Amino acid sequence: MDTSYPREDYLPAPPHGREPPPTVLVSPPPRDHLVWSIFNTIYMNFCCLGFVALAFSVKARDRKVAGDVEAARRFSSKARCYNSLATAGSVVLPLLLAALVVTGVVHLSKLAQESVGFFTYQFSGSDDEDK
Repeated sequence: MDTSYPREDYLPAPPHGREPPPTVLVSPPPRDHLVWSIFNTIYMNFCCLGFVALAFSVKARDRKVAGDVEAARRFSSKARCYNSLATAGSVVLPLLLAALVVTGVVHLSKLAQESVGFFTYQFSGSDDEDK
């Protein structure tokens, strides 16, 4: 067995005077997105979408190994969709939470500055105004 890298397979040259047989275009096997799914599962994202993506990734890999390319393509598409949702949720939700905290802090600081004037009002000790 030749294990040298890069491995090149050479086709024999066609006999003179003959056309080479037409090549059939074969689509590449579908990706199973397993690493992305594992990352999303470990990251503990919103609504456990990473775990759902991991289940579809494993199904896609099983179907690809079994030779059912069409089912593998369907499961791969679902895994990619769930992984995209999980990644977007893992990025967007913390950013949204940080933005809400920042705007809350800014609002509370302005409210505190305005209320300082109200609570520091000095009452005079004399009753000159009552007379």
